[in-house]
Amino acid sequence: MSDNSEPGDGEGPEPVRIPGPELSDLSASVRRLISQSEQQARALDHLAGEPPSPLLAMPAGLQPPSAPEPYFILTMEGEAYETELDALGDWVDDFLLPVYGREITTSQPWCYQWQEHDEAIARLHVLWLAYQQHLDPEAGLAGMAVWTRDFLDHSLAQIRSANGPFAACTTDPQRPAHRVLPGPAAATPRPDGYGQAA
Repeated sequence: MSDNSEPGDGEGPEPVRIPGPELSDLSASVRRLISQSEQQARALDHLAGEPPSPLLAMPAGLQPPSAPEPYFILTMEGEAYETELDALGDWVDDFLLPVYGREITTSQPWCYQWQEHDEAIARLHVLWLAYQQHLDPEAGLAGMAVWTRDFLDHSLAQIRSANGPFAACTTDPQRPAHRVLPGPAAATPRPDGYGQAA
């Protein structure tokens, strides 16, 4: 009979012998893999529960970035409003007017004091926000074309229309003018009494 053991004779296979330095490297790798496996098992157990928020169950590195809070200039106050208005003014003066500011005429008025017209501020601000979004590389190559078609053309037509916010302002560049027209007063009763409570 030979010295080789058969699988069924009660003896196991010979252990594999690895030299000392390689054994410690292999042992460290195994310990690291076991630790990672335990962490994953804990994460899966935690995910299997009912967390109060799906984001709380996710590891910090995997949470999606939070979306920026939407903001609109007319909802801001104090220093935040002034800072935003200054930045908007820089964009209007340095980009919008030099590129898209056509001649001032009676059909396309402009106001050099546009910062005093709330409607103009509101319209220019949303136009600027859309510009920033469509300038982003994620908007693709047609981003600015979409901005021009969907935002710029309509907004400038409204702002500079003969009955827009600058209707009583400059219609001739040689004669600058500025006047904020009053809007409809909600509390002013009509002469015929229409719309008043009985």
